[in-house]
Amino acid sequence: MTGEVIYEVKNVSKRYGSVVALDGASLKLHAGEVLGLVGDNGAGKSTLVKVLSGAHQPNGGKIYLDGVERTWGSPREALEAGVETLYQDSGLAPHLTVSQNVFLGREKTVKGIFGKMGFLARKEMEHDAHEDLERVGIAVPASDRPVSQLSGGQRQAVAIGRAVAWARRVIILDEPTNHLGARQAGEVLQVVRAAKAKGLGVIFISHTLPHVLEVTDRVVVLRLGKIVMDAPTSEFDGDRLIGVLTGTIQTVRVEGD
Repeated sequence: MTGEVIYEVKNVSKRYGSVVALDGASLKLHAGEVLGLVGDNGAGKSTLVKVLSGAHQPNGGKIYLDGVERTWGSPREALEAGVETLYQDSGLAPHLTVSQNVFLGREKTVKGIFGKMGFLARKEMEHDAHEDLERVGIAVPASDRPVSQLSGGQRQAVAIGRAVAWARRVIILDEPTNHLGARQAGEVLQVVRAAKAKGLGVIFISHTLPHVLEVTDRVVVLRLGKIVMDAPTSEFDGDRLIGVLTGTIQTVRVEGD
């Protein structure tokens, strides 16, 4: 592995009434690692993501960040601890500029009395937003441009770039290349690599298996709420991954067993 374990769940379970969405799921995420999380609809991916991001509390099991047991009461608690999550809808405000979106909820104010009155440092945020996005390989025409004027791929890249720029330990990406063309998806995958180079732990959830095989270091496969395989990406090709997903390949290996 590329670094120490920074995020871990042990024997996490989640029920919705009589429905068991997660059944004793355990996984470890290392610093500087991209972990692919895959599974068919209903496999438990969304539930696991919500537990990891603090949106849902598990019925059983434990969560550790940097070796310390944590209980997330809300996504805000996980975010403040260094766990950034980007969902499929990207969370961008289209009527705001790129820089305003990058600093949304983290706005900078001017120094002195005007800052205490709430005046924003717009030029500083535009400059810093441009540098932050450029650092992770995103070329946006201008940071003062409204997000509504960007292409779908540019919007997604900005959303991921914002998450990468602010993330301190872990970034969770839920279907980041969904509905993107090949070139746009390639740009997003490059941002994922930049997050890895930054030393972040990245959880990459996707139905697009070629992207999973291209950008991840390790793949975790969920089926019917259980983790049925956790192995280096090098052990998979497309056919083998589909076989494990569908259950036609039964010989599996789970890390830590």
